Amino acid sequence: MMTLAAEIDHNGTSPEKLLAPVLSSFWDQPESWTLDTYRRHEGYEGLRKALAMAPDDLIAYVKDSGLRGRGGAGFPTGMKWQFIPQGDGKPHYLVVNADESEPGTCKDIPLLFANPHSLIEGIVIACYAIRSSHAFIYLRGEVVPVLRRLHEAVREAYEAGYLGTNILGSGLDLELTVHAGAGAYICGEETALLDSLEGRRGQPRLRPPFPAVAGLYACPTVVNNVESIASVPAILNKGKDWFKSMGSEKSPGFTLYSLSGHVTSPGQYEAPLGITLRQLLDMSGGIRAGHRLKFWTPGGSSTPMFTEEHLDVPLDYEGVGAAGSMLGTKALQCFDETTCVVRAVTRWTEFYAHESCGKCTPCREGTYWLVQLLRDIEAGKGEMADLDKLNDIADNINGKSFCALGDGAASPIFSSLKYFREEYEQHITGKGCPFDPARSTAWADDKNTDGKNAHRGVNA
Repeated sequence: MMTLAAEIDHNGTSPEKLLAPVLSSFWDQPESWTLDTYRRHEGYEGLRKALAMAPDDLIAYVKDSGLRGRGGAGFPTGMKWQFIPQGDGKPHYLVVNADESEPGTCKDIPLLFANPHSLIEGIVIACYAIRSSHAFIYLRGEVVPVLRRLHEAVREAYEAGYLGTNILGSGLDLELTVHAGAGAYICGEETALLDSLEGRRGQPRLRPPFPAVAGLYACPTVVNNVESIASVPAILNKGKDWFKSMGSEKSPGFTLYSLSGHVTSPGQYEAPLGITLRQLLDMSGGIRAGHRLKFWTPGGSSTPMFTEEHLDVPLDYEGVGAAGSMLGTKALQCFDETTCVVRAVTRWTEFYAHESCGKCTPCREGTYWLVQLLRDIEAGKGEMADLDKLNDIADNINGKSFCALGDGAASPIFSSLKYFREEYEQHITGKGCPFDPARSTAWADDKNTDGKNAHRGVNA
């Protein structure tokens, strides 16, 4: 796993001035996942400081730090904790959403694999703040090596007295349960996750009531992303002013950017919010040699795509939103000019159609018909009227489905038609994909029509 504290970019300039390795600061050290290594890097010091505060003061401190949820929506973490009613006589629960399933998103799993104790410490702090005595980690079940490493970290924490009864003599009792899901994208939606955790089929719940009022087992529940909770110990240990010194005014702090696709050095780049893709590409060696950037996603496949003209958009919640997309999970998928936009959008849409839980009609039916139209267009059987039909179906899904899965399926449709409508039209007029000479007549006039180089007009 790449960490960049010591990397040098292609201009010979140290990127340390731009990057902020906190969660990833010692990923490259031997046995970074162990309690001993974590303690050597001030592990559990934030917990000691938190336990010296009153729970309400702790919530206010995290709220004042400006930490926003790192799971996609960017909702203020401290405010979410504050919503939990106190003195209600009910058990309170913390549920950590580790069901990382968004195409292109790959930050929480490496974080848990390399530094699981940062999450465990954050869980203890959060549970103390919301007066919870039982927390759950809902992990994507396919990542068995991470599951095993997380179980071992939990065992170490129990043995060292950071979990269990009377934690560090504070009187806090806390049980932590690691639950492996069965592999469903919809269970990344917080209420579907809660249903799955209760043993039911993972489907979104009607809201209200919201989880803060009636969540797990109909009790007040906070659902946070892995990175959100794992960021809390550093805030407590180093101070909220230190945290606010990074990033922008409304999006303070550090975060993990997952750079993938047609880049020279993909990996996790931990930097202050507000860095640009151009800066990240400078550090990573840029787009692969001999090629140029065509389109990219700022927050995974469910966020509207960007193009080369957006290279200098600040990658924080306000900057990306103002440019017409969403920061999401900071999954920066980069595609060069060899990539067919129609094919990429088709594959994404097939994923959403497959993962739709089927509970609501707009998503269940709409994603199916989007796939049929896209497959026809890619195969050269489309008509010009299909482009408006794609847009209409996506519009009938967006904002009208039971949860955000439908919105995520519509985003690639809207944005690809906005920036690459001409490429869709080429598939229709050329009776096939211009990126595949075996199925296209779009480049029939090319001098290199031997089947090997007929597509050089696009890929050269």
